[in-house]
Amino acid sequence: MPKVETFDRNQVLQRATEVFHIKGYNGTSMQDLVDATALNRSSIYNSFGSKLSMFLEVLSYYQSSVGGQMDSRLIHAHNASDMINAIFEMYLDEILIDDDKKGCLIVNCKSEMTNQEPLINAFMEKNQDRMIAMLEDIVYNGQMEKIFNQDQTASQYALYLFSSIQGLRMTGILNKNEEDLRNLTQNLVKVLY
Repeated sequence: MPKVETFDRNQVLQRATEVFHIKGYNGTSMQDLVDATALNRSSIYNSFGSKLSMFLEVLSYYQSSVGGQMDSRLIHAHNASDMINAIFEMYLDEILIDDDKKGCLIVNCKSEMTNQEPLINAFMEKNQDRMIAMLEDIVYNGQMEKIFNQDQTASQYALYLFSSIQGLRMTGILNKNEEDLRNLTQNLVKVLY
């Protein structure tokens, strides 16, 4: 008979996310996860399978959380320009409240683990494809509405914006100067107009 989980899975994922976010995958031990989640090792293995499986679930949990924040901002946007600005504003807000200088879990993971683990690489590729596709849709709509220029294709601009977001997230780990970061984001999106 399968064992029934007697804990709140989302709460455990949230606590595990905090640990992985601070220490990274390689820096996080099973004991760190035991301490953070208040589960014993056997419960972690029985419920998640392995540290890697738990990490992949943490990445999905984090991705869903960031996606929810983005959706709540985009719903209030009136046009493509508002959408791009809302996305950059969301990331800027995250940077400015990140007192621990953790950065973005997904960007951090990309630099730490993508070339080490095929399952993580697959997650990262899917995440990147999803984000670029969303940005491409926004840019394409902005070009059709004559808000954005057509100097490059929507696909080319989407890749540029995706790379810019990642760079912004990395820059924001060490630079917390709001004026610098706002100027940077304004310069990054100028290319669209």
